[in-house]
Amino acid sequence: MIRINEITDKVATYIDKPDLELIQKAYIFTAQAHAGQTRLSGEPYLSHPMSVANILADMKLDEPTVAAGLLHDTVEDTGTSIDEIEELFGDEVADIVDGVTKISKMQFESKAVAQAENIRKMILAMAEDIRVLMVKLADRLHNMRTLDFQPSVKQRLISQETLEIYAPLANRLGLHRTKVELEDLCLKYMKPDVYEQIDQGVASHHTSGQEYIDKVKGLIGDMLTENNIKGRVAGRTKHRYSIYSKMLQQNLGLDQIFDLIAFRIIVGNLKDCYAVLGLIHSIWKPVTGRFKDYISIPKANMYQSLHTTVIGPDGERIEIQIRTEEMNRVAEYGVATHWQYKEKGKKGSNRDAERFTWLRQILDWQRDLQDPREFMASLRIDLFQDEVYVFTPRGDIKELPEGATPVDFAYTVHTKVGDHCAGAKVNGRLVPLGTPLKNGDRVEIITDNHRNPSRDWLKFVKTARARTRIKQYIRTEERDRSISLAREMLEKEGRKVGVNFAKAMKEGLVHKLVEEFSCPSVDELLSQVGYARLTPRKVLQKLYGLLHPGEKLSDDRKPPEPAVPALSPAEAAKIKKSEGIKLSGVDDVLFRFASCCNPLPGEPIVGYITRGRGVTIHAHDCTNIKGFEPDRVISVSWDGVEDKPYPAKIRIVCRDFKGALSQVTALLTSDDVNIHSGSFQSNMDGNAVMEFTVEVKDLQQLYGVLAKIRDVESVTEAVRVS
Repeated sequence: MIRINEITDKVATYIDKPDLELIQKAYIFTAQAHAGQTRLSGEPYLSHPMSVANILADMKLDEPTVAAGLLHDTVEDTGTSIDEIEELFGDEVADIVDGVTKISKMQFESKAVAQAENIRKMILAMAEDIRVLMVKLADRLHNMRTLDFQPSVKQRLISQETLEIYAPLANRLGLHRTKVELEDLCLKYMKPDVYEQIDQGVASHHTSGQEYIDKVKGLIGDMLTENNIKGRVAGRTKHRYSIYSKMLQQNLGLDQIFDLIAFRIIVGNLKDCYAVLGLIHSIWKPVTGRFKDYISIPKANMYQSLHTTVIGPDGERIEIQIRTEEMNRVAEYGVATHWQYKEKGKKGSNRDAERFTWLRQILDWQRDLQDPREFMASLRIDLFQDEVYVFTPRGDIKELPEGATPVDFAYTVHTKVGDHCAGAKVNGRLVPLGTPLKNGDRVEIITDNHRNPSRDWLKFVKTARARTRIKQYIRTEERDRSISLAREMLEKEGRKVGVNFAKAMKEGLVHKLVEEFSCPSVDELLSQVGYARLTPRKVLQKLYGLLHPGEKLSDDRKPPEPAVPALSPAEAAKIKKSEGIKLSGVDDVLFRFASCCNPLPGEPIVGYITRGRGVTIHAHDCTNIKGFEPDRVISVSWDGVEDKPYPAKIRIVCRDFKGALSQVTALLTSDDVNIHSGSFQSNMDGNAVMEFTVEVKDLQQLYGVLAKIRDVESVTEAVRVS
């Protein structure tokens, strides 16, 4: 276990006259508070806050942050209160600890809502003090490093949350090292078969490619010396998750990824950055469209560097980054290098405040979202996008996600500008509102007070702010229409069954139904009818009972029910009642498993409400989810599973020889895995590709048998496919 002296020694190396007494005091308090507690690994619980504090010291953060890292779990996991932390360690440390602490004492309708509220609270807290997120990221990083001791289902759920929220937040803060390690660990637990395949491929490439790396480093070093430029060169293989992302985006196999190697040139000053770029392009041909200047226009996370891809020695594509020592420090440690609180008593500059405008934007649109799950969906959209930088007519720079449109730009200027956007000029020319913007575009918005947001805008907007405001307007409009429609339906159907609905409204009888249907108001009850979530028949039955106590609405007065599309026999066979497999968040509805991704027990899942055909269950990372209407995606989870086989598709690549098929099928049979269907193809390169649909009981069994198949000497690839 890490010792407290190691942590205080680190702090003393980067802070002049540090308050080490505060850290020592926090250590003693934490050791006493967590005394007797252990982790799943069997280690004393104290090892966790010590590791978190050590990570924060590696990031070169101040004494209150390191102290908060030691104390971050005391309020949640011991009898300590925030008031006690404030009294002993001051309000600065207490505020950070409070921001990190989960909302454990509140009751939520589901785990998804609880998770969303925790994230929302953290976002609000870190907007006031960014150190909250630094502690949370250090906490999550150590938890991911020790995830082996968690059950496999929990490993995947924690990894999914980390990949969707914490790794992108680390990227936003410029914490490159933290982001890379989190992403690689997530891939290891979410896709163990893919991770192992890439890891082995990178290891073999590193062994064979080290000679090439040394060769290129030597050539660049000689070039710097000849031109009297002081600098150093580093070569590395790209991290596992970035390779996996490229394979996924471009539908490539590992053997088709050529630019696994990246080089970094660190020079003394800004002038030398551009000089080196010119020299590189003079000896090696640059790849068109692969040059990016993040020095002139830095990323939102403060990152600055020149990026270029060239055809290097032996015709290999290589990526080269050029930056100064200061830029390199920012690229590795991000916000920690521009720390607002580094010098005691001094607040950050205006420039530092501008670095976190994205946080303010998140705060702005999150206030309009009542549903925490929708907040999470919007947050994911905002965090995952790459950036483009465009100019206002006055020359101000606006940062937008890649693929953003003039409508997104309009909403970044002001909500009213977005709501009344009627047209746009890009570089002086009128363009359609759905036109993707490019780096350096000058954008001017044309407004009309008689124009309002359109549902069609949702098809192309990219920012969470624009999407939220458009949806909010549409909901308000649709709600008003649904209430009006419900009144018409209830009055019309009421006349058929002898109920005067308009009169019942005036006399206040409808108010008595509000509580019975669990609605907060009469308008909400009517909107439920207008949205077809409640039938007029159900409302009129209750109302008839109030008007005629003891009597029921007779069946011969039943108004016609809306028709539901008929299912084909094949579709009907796929659908089961939710009594067999219980899914939290889905009650008394039909559901079926999607054939596109074949979700298995043990992996994160989501539900999609179809029209008249129940809920379809998809794997959380199914590519088809991107095209779904967000309002109809619901949170579901496994909650008891039938003892039955589930289909999964796998692909195996091996050397083509007599007996290859029987070797693989024997392994599947030995693990009690049934082959439902499959295909076998021999390629010209001497390899054979087998694709099977197999039947397994859960995700653990599938990954277990894939690991055994990969251990076979003749097998080069064994992965799950969808």
